Amino acid sequence: MEASKALIIKKKLTDIQYIILYFFLYSFIGWLMETFYSLLVLGHFTNRGFLVGPICPIYGFGAILMILFISKYKKNSIKLFLASAFIFSAFEYVVGFALEAIFAAKWWDYTYDFFNLNGRISILYTIAWGFIGLLFINHIHPFFSKKIEKSLTAIPAYILKVLIYLMPIILIIDTIFSSLKYLGIL
Repeated sequence: MEASKALIIKKKLTDIQYIILYFFLYSFIGWLMETFYSLLVLGHFTNRGFLVGPICPIYGFGAILMILFISKYKKNSIKLFLASAFIFSAFEYVVGFALEAIFAAKWWDYTYDFFNLNGRISILYTIAWGFIGLLFINHIHPFFSKKIEKSLTAIPAYILKVLIYLMPIILIIDTIFSSLKYLGIL
């Protein structure tokens, strides 16, 4: 019985639909982490993300990069650590550069961290990315993957697919309005 449920679930979603689902799950979890961080450190709620909605896409993109390109190193912790550290430091640098170039604002600044590169990345966070990659690939993603598989059986396929295609549309609208707001057009 359990095996037949798994087959039904696998037929419900395509690979791209799983990617969309994981993107939004990890973007929301990233937003929650940032929110709790600001509550603990600053003592009040601050939307530390770029968008109005409760997601931080950088976490979703990071998770998808890990799932697609780094999970192949799961059996080799050293390669997994190094790949995570390198890929995510490069990703963080490019995103930081793009945000600064487009919006003339910094969403993070490591200028005062030891061994930083233009305040966009630092050795401390590069090492952290390595450990986060190990934790994500070996524990976090397998945990949420199992939870999602179990949850999907309770949602009718057509509702699930509508939600999966509606979420990117909402993200695009939020991105447009947030961009216009940061550019001073709205």
